[in-house]
Amino acid sequence: MPGIGAVGARCRHRPRRRLPKAEAGALHAGEESAMEAAIWIYQFRLIVLGDSTVGKSCLLHRFTEGRFPGPRNSDPTVGVDFFSRLVEIEPGKRIKLQLWDTAGQERFRSITRSYYRNSVGGLLVFDITNRSSFDHMSDWLDEAKMHADPFQLVFVLVGHKCDLETQRQVPREEAEELASACGMKYIETSAKDATNVEESFTVLTTDIYELVKKGEITMQDGWEGVKSGFIPNVVHSSEEAASLGDQCTC
Repeated sequence: MPGIGAVGARCRHRPRRRLPKAEAGALHAGEESAMEAAIWIYQFRLIVLGDSTVGKSCLLHRFTEGRFPGPRNSDPTVGVDFFSRLVEIEPGKRIKLQLWDTAGQERFRSITRSYYRNSVGGLLVFDITNRSSFDHMSDWLDEAKMHADPFQLVFVLVGHKCDLETQRQVPREEAEELASACGMKYIETSAKDATNVEESFTVLTTDIYELVKKGEITMQDGWEGVKSGFIPNVVHSSEEAASLGDQCTC
């Protein structure tokens, strides 16, 4: 076994070079960061629905990349785009989100419908300056429920582009009434100035997590909506890792 022999020879005849403290600290910090990123207790598959041009892709870019692409750099989604990110809902408890951005145009509906069944929930997005996009919310919700059956979907209603308050066509009170009637929470967001973008996904993730803890949503074979996460048996701190690295293995 060459690996063991090499380690033994190095330990007996030549002391291991000790990295400068700053360099070692950076190395251990990077290793710890990579390990933390790999630890998640569940994976939730979420879908983002709504009419074309309401800003679904902009919301996802802001949430996953921290940037606003702007209308000139945000072409309409063709079919489905994929994003992902970790969300820490409690200290040390991370959820991995698979986020599916669906096209709002009617000609792509046959493609997006296939993603409903394997999702656990998502965002229903309308543009507060576009009345028709709000009027279509019930249609989007009904379609999602029909194609997801028998699985349960958890949604949050999102009124997007709240930075354009002077152009508002949908009163907040009316949107809140619809959300309440459909058993959803309502939140207004702006990808342009980052208003409530983080909160919208965190609220949805937390709601699903609570239902999973209560056993009202369960993992099932052949369903991709919720999956068990990756949690190593032992996770060493950076100090422990440094200590173990200094020990001779011969």
